[in-house]
Amino acid sequence: MKQRKPTLEKISPNFGSSVFVKKGTSEDNESKPFWHFHPEIELVYVNKGQGKRHIGNHLSYFNNSQLILIGSNLPHNGFTDRLTQYGSEVLVQFRPEFLGDNFFDIPEMTAINALFERAKNGILFKPETKRRVGKKIQKLNEVEGFERVMLLLKILDKLSKAKDYEILNADGFVFETELQDSAKIDIIYKHINNNFQNHISLDEIAEKVSMTVPAFCRYFKKSTGKTFTKLVNEYRIVHATKLLSESQITIADVAFECGFNNFSHFNKLFKEFTGKSASKYRGELKLMVK
Repeated sequence: MKQRKPTLEKISPNFGSSVFVKKGTSEDNESKPFWHFHPEIELVYVNKGQGKRHIGNHLSYFNNSQLILIGSNLPHNGFTDRLTQYGSEVLVQFRPEFLGDNFFDIPEMTAINALFERAKNGILFKPETKRRVGKKIQKLNEVEGFERVMLLLKILDKLSKAKDYEILNADGFVFETELQDSAKIDIIYKHINNNFQNHISLDEIAEKVSMTVPAFCRYFKKSTGKTFTKLVNEYRIVHATKLLSESQITIADVAFECGFNNFSHFNKLFKEFTGKSASKYRGELKLMVK
């Protein structure tokens, strides 16, 4: 029997360092993303890339770049589908108490402490902050020791003062981070990710995690706050935003490629999820490119 990957990810900084920094490029062979959590706070900066975000209950697609701060024990998947040419991803991970149990409780650190609290729901920073802070994050990979700690504090200070951000799980996200439960969710999300373009029956997915359909429905709703059907449809709509931005195929073909057999149903769900019709979404993308 194939062993499941652990879902509590162990973070191991280099010897003599309390901050883990890793830079990846399009030439790297990244391991496949999986559903995981860890006590470390995670800062992710991608300068050129494309992919799906799945953080807590939040699902979306990004194109070009992103800057995200993920708080302690907030479950998430890996990010990039692929990095574009000259693209890189810098991943920074550190424990909230890496400078001591009470360091961020002192008055001078009040703003950063509040940042860590907001990050428990996931924070997406917008273009202005990305531009100002991105190069500093990339430089973290080039410095060590005291310089790295000081630079990280400067980055956190700037992020704590930023106004252009979005909370990704505005309604809060509670996930019971038990290894057995998280492993089940990982199996479920992997199956959705690989099969969302086809019909996935409740019998099929419940069997994957050795549960009856009623037990699975209760478990899934309790764990994620959503029905299984709603989450599958969100995956499909996120994939639709990807196709609308990267391809020139018709919107009807986009709907079909994402697993929708009913075009009007696709349009209704797309508007519910994004706040606009698919044609308006594509039109706005074209204006942004110009």
